[in-house]
Amino acid sequence: MRTPTAAAGAPLWVSPFRPFYLAGALYGIVLMAAWVGAHLGAWRVPSAGIALHLWHGHEMLFGFAAAIVVGITLAALPSWAGTAEIRGGLLIMLVLAWAAGRLAIWSAALLPPWWSAALDLLFFPAVFVVVTPMLLRTPNRLYLLLLPILVALAGANFAWHAGILGADPALAGQGLRAGIYALIVLYVLKGGVLTPVFTGNVLREKGRGDQAPFVFALDAAAVAVLVLLAMLDLGGAPAGWKGGAALACALVHGWRVARWKGWRIPDAPLVFTMHLGFAWLLFAFLLKAAAELTGAVPEAAWVHAFTVGSLGMMMLGLMTRVVLRHTGRPLVVPPAMLAAYALMFVAALLRLAATVHGLGNWAIALATAAWILPFAIYLTLFAHALLTPSLPRARAAETP
Repeated sequence: MRTPTAAAGAPLWVSPFRPFYLAGALYGIVLMAAWVGAHLGAWRVPSAGIALHLWHGHEMLFGFAAAIVVGITLAALPSWAGTAEIRGGLLIMLVLAWAAGRLAIWSAALLPPWWSAALDLLFFPAVFVVVTPMLLRTPNRLYLLLLPILVALAGANFAWHAGILGADPALAGQGLRAGIYALIVLYVLKGGVLTPVFTGNVLREKGRGDQAPFVFALDAAAVAVLVLLAMLDLGGAPAGWKGGAALACALVHGWRVARWKGWRIPDAPLVFTMHLGFAWLLFAFLLKAAAELTGAVPEAAWVHAFTVGSLGMMMLGLMTRVVLRHTGRPLVVPPAMLAAYALMFVAALLRLAATVHGLGNWAIALATAAWILPFAIYLTLFAHALLTPSLPRARAAETP
């Protein structure tokens, strides 16, 4: 029988990306399969009377996305912020907090409502408690911006539960919308550092230029205009104000992204995928502006452009890079993973088309299948690497 100490020393628990990528990808596959079947009327999910779209939105955001995003963020902190690696018993505790929330949501019909809410609300406060002392010791104070984002995610989850417990679907929907905005802020902050740095590395390697220098005023303006859009949207401002702020987001972020010169590196898929993610983010802002200013597209279109296109592309690109780099393997993308990137792009197009043009359930089912397959491919390729010790660097260099 394995002791807790022995389990904490297993390869799975030496870095946050290992359990969170594994659990997140598996959960995403199960969740999307369960949702699309319920959406098509093939079965029912144990949602304890919660409207299917609210249940689906919650678990995609606070279940699936939370696992992957936290895994990416916590894995990056030691290299970028100089914090200690979260591993062993502390990492097990975080994963159990996440898993407790998933168990509480799926078994909500069997639990007192407040118990289910309390269990699901554990995760983000637990992450906050773990990372705060580490970030307070980092010389670069900008990393402290992660803390209000974690607070915002915890608050958004609380609002969702308050809406469910109070039979107020509008409040629950606002909680989901607030959580999406918090993720976009983190996306813009973290992706806005990693993408130009990795792009610069590729440009120099291929002799095509150098990294675009950071312009603090532009980066700050990109975050400020995004926060303004979030405040206007969540505060119920007039459509013209929200549309104007969304258009400002598209312009400011477009200027920022264009400086990175991603079009010069289409032959570097690990980094080009990140640029495609930002392209979908710009498209999401334009769709939000169109929805508010003209009503030409449904308001939900921009949400799908971000959650499927932008977040999906960035997740797959970073998950591939991290598992290769941090397990001692060369940064060579397997051909099947290239197919996974293409499938996620197709999934975003199909989901957007289904939303905008009302194509019906067949398009939603196809989009769901195209979304599931990339994560199934990822697990097929990399589950073994996540579960086993890293390769020695010398051996990795010899690997074709």
